[in-house]
Amino acid sequence: MKKIELEILALSHSITQTHSYAVVLVETNGLRRLPIVIGGFEAQAIAVALERMQPSRPLTHDLMKNFMNAFNINLQEIIISDLQEGIFFSKLLCYTENDTVEIDSRTSDALALAVRFGCPIYTYEHIIESAGILKEEDTSEKKKNTDAIGIEENAGNGHDLKTKTLEELQELLNDVLEHEDYMKAITIRDEINKRK
Repeated sequence: MKKIELEILALSHSITQTHSYAVVLVETNGLRRLPIVIGGFEAQAIAVALERMQPSRPLTHDLMKNFMNAFNINLQEIIISDLQEGIFFSKLLCYTENDTVEIDSRTSDALALAVRFGCPIYTYEHIIESAGILKEEDTSEKKKNTDAIGIEENAGNGHDLKTKTLEELQELLNDVLEHEDYMKAITIRDEINKRK
């Protein structure tokens, strides 16, 4: 089967399920998008890696990467290999100097590892056909800005942050980082950067 390469386009709060997030994958050099609902912990793990944040302690996916590196195991690629009853299944293609191994994985974990290793993400045509969304090409500047990789702001948090001073934002950022709430940290950091 022909593989289709995907890239992570965005993370956002899921509108279909509370306490869930959606990671949106986009076809490389194409218009089709593949939204996948994931849990909060996995969304945070992906966001931390996308934003190149350095947590005070390694997250589970960082530990897995460190473990793999210690034993000279490299993650070559991930493949979103199946879709059954709305659930995506993935495989990690790992290799060592002597062997190549295919390991089953939850898709959210596979994506968190792919971001850390910088490896390609693939799926198959039948999966993107059944679960993908065709996005019409839009060249307006506003659309380009909203399609950048990142976390969409929670409207409530965005309004509260706009009323705070830079000093208050910096204190709040330090506070959420101390509590390892990286999703909020990204939103606060973005608000600080807008003002500079």
